[in-house]
Amino acid sequence: MFDGPDLPDPQFAISEVSNHDAAYSETLSSFPSQQNPEGDLYLRFFVESGEEFALAAMGIREVLSIVPDQITPVPNVSPMLMGVLNFRGQVIWVSDVGQFLGGAKLLNTERTEVSVIVIESQDIMVGLAVERVRGMEWLSLDTLMPISSQTVDSMTPFLKGEWQGLSEQSLQLLDPASILRSARWAA
Repeated sequence: MFDGPDLPDPQFAISEVSNHDAAYSETLSSFPSQQNPEGDLYLRFFVESGEEFALAAMGIREVLSIVPDQITPVPNVSPMLMGVLNFRGQVIWVSDVGQFLGGAKLLNTERTEVSVIVIESQDIMVGLAVERVRGMEWLSLDTLMPISSQTVDSMTPFLKGEWQGLSEQSLQLLDPASILRSARWAA
């Protein structure tokens, strides 16, 4: 027999929900109606150079906001590799994604927090350190354009395309599988 606290009567709970006060109902009715989102969910973020990128939410394991000291530097590795991070008991590499894509600016780690996007595919995980996470957004692949001819050559193998007109600059879609399988990790 259960001797825990008495739970409210379900009939009481239902009646409480159905008897909203007028102010609450007016507040709810003032919100615009939600439309069905079109496309898929993407995480938008910026690298140190100011360029904006997106990653499909399906390939993202987690987005972390960490103290830079949590990334342990590893000597004699590429500058794009910031070090390793203990992610839920598993050691993963953390890369400055701007450097990985061929950018000239290093990620500023002289701040209190760094955003790290943990991506995963086929049991391989990598942390991508970014300047700033913008947020999640529903985007349609139907409006994705081919990669611009002005895109840096070192970046093109890791891009699926770009969206124009969503902000001041193009929003470039990264291919996480290409990033995880890249030969740049061995360099």
